[in-house]
Amino acid sequence: MTNRKLIPLLPLLLIVLIVSACAPMTQTGNTGPWGQQTPTPPSEPVSIDPPTRETTQVTTPSKKPPRQDTYPAVNVALLLPLSGQHATLGQSMLQGAQLALFEMGYSKFNLMPRDTQGTALGASNAAATAINEGAQIILGPLFADSVRAVKPVAKQSNINIIAFSTDWTLADNSTFLMGFMPFSQVDRVAKYALQKGIVNFGLIAPSDTYGNAVAGQFNDVVLKNGGQMTKSIRYAANDAGVIQQIAAWKPASGTQPDIQAVFMPVGGSATDMIASTLSYNDLSPSAVRRLGTGLWDDPRIANQPNLQGGWFAAPSPQMRRMFEQKYASNYGTKPARLATLAYDATALAGVLAKNGFSQGGTPNYSFNAITNQNGFSGTDGIFRFKSNGIIERSLSILEIRNGAFVEIDPAPRRF
Repeated sequence: MTNRKLIPLLPLLLIVLIVSACAPMTQTGNTGPWGQQTPTPPSEPVSIDPPTRETTQVTTPSKKPPRQDTYPAVNVALLLPLSGQHATLGQSMLQGAQLALFEMGYSKFNLMPRDTQGTALGASNAAATAINEGAQIILGPLFADSVRAVKPVAKQSNINIIAFSTDWTLADNSTFLMGFMPFSQVDRVAKYALQKGIVNFGLIAPSDTYGNAVAGQFNDVVLKNGGQMTKSIRYAANDAGVIQQIAAWKPASGTQPDIQAVFMPVGGSATDMIASTLSYNDLSPSAVRRLGTGLWDDPRIANQPNLQGGWFAAPSPQMRRMFEQKYASNYGTKPARLATLAYDATALAGVLAKNGFSQGGTPNYSFNAITNQNGFSGTDGIFRFKSNGIIERSLSILEIRNGAFVEIDPAPRRF
């Protein structure tokens, strides 16, 4: 990886403990054990300033800010695919982590990047090597098979994992997932639609693991908050029969549709196909609003005419642009979308270590520290980990408007 000089910037959107106490948010739906927790008393905010020296494991700035910190050394493993098919993505995430390392003000924070080669065996070997070299927490890996392979290695040494996968079945009380999960997205967009007076909903979702999870949760949120599920279509992947099922929704001549919005938890070409079929059957975006999930967080979606006015929940695009600008200023390229995950995870590891040293003389990467229900604030907004290891995010509502995503309802600043 080419060494580049990082521009010393003020800490931006780095992870800090949320100051005010927050009541636990209930996740609804039949998607897993969404238990509530007792809130942890609020902590004082933690300031993160630029570090003072280079480490041997990663490329770091040649210009050293004047601040000297006194925190003891901490070893944090970062498992990423730095070679092989996904090396470009892995390198972008590593550079995201380096930005956090530069800004956190922790000169003895020893970031230990290890190459998983994008395989389960590579991930397992990388984890074992890092643990043997003193890693106190593992950030990553990225892919589900790799996380699955690392879990027993880490558990044997009582090391917690903060991974980047979106496979929620891998989460537990020692494996925490930072990936962009659909559950907060569904809860947020459903409640927003209800608040805007939408009562009658339709649903078009695939009959797969993702579709089953989000459809069940959407149904529960709607029913528990006074709405109705008026129509529903579940279809198998690549089943063209969904077109005929949507045609059956066509309102009789001279009548209005009996649904006000349709929830479409799909992405890619399926999104355009379903939306176009709805419009062809007199269910245009102006008559029936489209609702989606984070799968819509794709520039190609913004240009689809039959999705105009649609709503979905996602991290604030403004915050993402700020990160992208900072990243580009330092590396000369645009970051991969997932680079923010590595940035936030690295900053979180720094905060937890500092808090641990301040309160107990040792870095605190325990279950209780990671699942602090006051939450943390990162480049993708505030988040917290539930007791089952799955992340919960505070999200903005975005509207598809003239080829762009417009933030129409900012993310709440606290849980």
